[in-house]
Amino acid sequence: MSFAASSDALSASVLVLNRMYMAVHVINVRRAFSLLCRDLAEVIHLESGQYANYDFGSWREVSELRAHFKEPHEDWIRAVNFEIQVPRVIRLLAYDRLPKQTVRFNRRNIFARDNNRCQYCGKRFPTSELSLDHVMPRSRGGDTTWENIVCSCVACNVRKGGRTPTEAHMHLVRQPYKPKRSPLLSIKLGNPKYESWKSFLDSAYWSVDLK
Repeated sequence: MSFAASSDALSASVLVLNRMYMAVHVINVRRAFSLLCRDLAEVIHLESGQYANYDFGSWREVSELRAHFKEPHEDWIRAVNFEIQVPRVIRLLAYDRLPKQTVRFNRRNIFARDNNRCQYCGKRFPTSELSLDHVMPRSRGGDTTWENIVCSCVACNVRKGGRTPTEAHMHLVRQPYKPKRSPLLSIKLGNPKYESWKSFLDSAYWSVDLK
């Protein structure tokens, strides 16, 4: 089955739950509909404060009824002879594995944690103009850990050099910390379209890798 959609709809993300309703992954729209069409997953949709379960056929029927009452934060895609709403949450019907409990320590997640903001001057920069800085310099025994790495613009990194912030008369915008869940996921939760994710991600137990 082929779908046509705007770039915004295709770039949307879908939260995946295991059979026990625990968040385990985030996938793209095409992958989500592939799982639904093959009856490997079902849609979980918030309605009047409660979650309802739909297979692909019933979700298509509901979408046809809702098509005349679209909300600004919703995403829709069109097939050959029908239009269907992009689900925000799906549940795998035969997957019991538990979610990962660790957040990957990598450049992408550090930039996301610090919101692409230099932790010394406080200005935001494109990723290409940011570097990573050891708060306690490695030459002084500083570790490469969540608690000792921050985003820094080139100018601040050069100014600080091999000194501590105190020695360089610089102040951190925020003390670095190890996030309890994926920083990229936290950014998505700030978007109204992913409001329905929050009830599945309100515990530090869950961590989701974005692909």
